[in-house]
Amino acid sequence: MRATQYTCMLLSYLIENKADKKKLVMKLKQLESSMSSGRKMFRLGNVVHALVAARRAAELPEVVPRLCLTGSHLSRALYFVCDAALWLRSVGLQPNLDKPKWHTWATKCYYCSLLMNLARDWYEISWRLEQAALEEKAKENSAWQKDGEELNGVKSDGLHSFLCQLFQILKRNPPLLLDLVKNLCDLSGPLDTLGIYKTNPGVIGFCGVLSSLVGILTLASPHLKLKQ
Repeated sequence: MRATQYTCMLLSYLIENKADKKKLVMKLKQLESSMSSGRKMFRLGNVVHALVAARRAAELPEVVPRLCLTGSHLSRALYFVCDAALWLRSVGLQPNLDKPKWHTWATKCYYCSLLMNLARDWYEISWRLEQAALEEKAKENSAWQKDGEELNGVKSDGLHSFLCQLFQILKRNPPLLLDLVKNLCDLSGPLDTLGIYKTNPGVIGFCGVLSSLVGILTLASPHLKLKQ
């Protein structure tokens, strides 16, 4: 449903300036709106799921992942509450609800959740970079040369060395790479809505489709999902 919503957004943006496609654009926007409303309805039960996930994250042994994931799940729970309130207004059960204010609150909660997820991703990357640096200094024998073939060229200092190590780390950790890509893609919507970095529906639609595909991939292949 999420993939369909953002696909409609992307397609309508790509063809909206074509005079002979006005009816198709209208239908795509209507379908996008329907998908958005449908997703809001199905999110009603996600509040409990997010709170349970936050409680589970609070028991993690490492401090940084514990704080980041607990904050992310709690922010997401608040986001679902705001989204549910907006859905109640859309179906006429709360007609006096201040839609712009609740929409802003929902977006801020979602934005905060994504920032917490990205902070966790960066912690994982930093830890692996640190481990790679320690191994590089500690092992200079033939065994290290064989096991670290993929890290050739990283002994030089500077940005190039950092980027090479980052590339190799993400290459060897697909779950971390996919989680990072998904969080960065999801960030485009809140950044635009909050006016932090304005884009257009085409960019938001493309990022939404890519994020949805990553989500589908991790559902189909659970081993590709970053462990919480």
